[in-house]
Amino acid sequence: MNPKSGVMLAPKYLSELVERFSKAGFLTQILMTAKRGDARDFAAEYGGESDIIAVSGGDGTLNEVINGMISAGHKTPIGYIPSGSTNDFANSIGLPESIYDCTDLIIEGNSQKYDIGCFNGRYFSYIASFGAFTSTSYSVPQNIKNMLGHTAYILAGIKDIMTIKPIHARITTDKGTDHERICEGEYLFGAVCNSRSVAGILKLPASEVDMSDGLMEVFLIKMPRDPIALNDIAINMLNGSFKSNQIDFFSAKNIEVEVDKGTHWTLDGEYEEGNDICHISTVESAITLIK
Repeated sequence: MNPKSGVMLAPKYLSELVERFSKAGFLTQILMTAKRGDARDFAAEYGGESDIIAVSGGDGTLNEVINGMISAGHKTPIGYIPSGSTNDFANSIGLPESIYDCTDLIIEGNSQKYDIGCFNGRYFSYIASFGAFTSTSYSVPQNIKNMLGHTAYILAGIKDIMTIKPIHARITTDKGTDHERICEGEYLFGAVCNSRSVAGILKLPASEVDMSDGLMEVFLIKMPRDPIALNDIAINMLNGSFKSNQIDFFSAKNIEVEVDKGTHWTLDGEYEEGNDICHISTVESAITLIK
């Protein structure tokens, strides 16, 4: 459990969560994170000994657990009790908003395998992104997130749009195959994701996002050159159609991104320093999640 995630409500429900697990026959060990990296270390150390690893926290906490589990070679099913400010991953897979309902789902034990992305050797559960919105999740102070919740992300995202500079990028997907594709230009935002929600600001079409198909979605917004282009982007994003000439949206298994030097990325809401050339691959059916 990450006691600092979201509006810090999860610890208030801890005793009842443990009681529910106990009544279902589980012996529950509680580990509280105190700093970045704790959830990864806990998962690596204890993931192989347990029947279930239950995670209470935000997308960043889940990211750490997934990294710990995969790096240690554990195949233990993961139960997720989302308690962050936005919970993109939970929204994408249709988890309920209630902490109690999520706990009951874990107890019932229905599981499904999901794909995971790998960014230069580090795993991510749902998104690697650069450009506008990218710094929103890690640049908003935790106390502001706790007070304003999702609104903090919206406000920071608007600020991002007002100050963003274009990023030149060349994206090559599935190189050397019949499906090879190259996109190059000046971009407002770019993402490689396995999700239907990005920071709660962008919604990807559910009909075109399959989180277990062995592919990632590539989502690129070109830098608008005039108000008409900007309006076109806004309308298509609000409609969720993504049919604009200003937007590239397609699926791929392996992605290579060449970007301006010094371009920073976000992996599942956490800061990640990128390279001039970033390699992103899909790890098919990498985790088992209870839902």
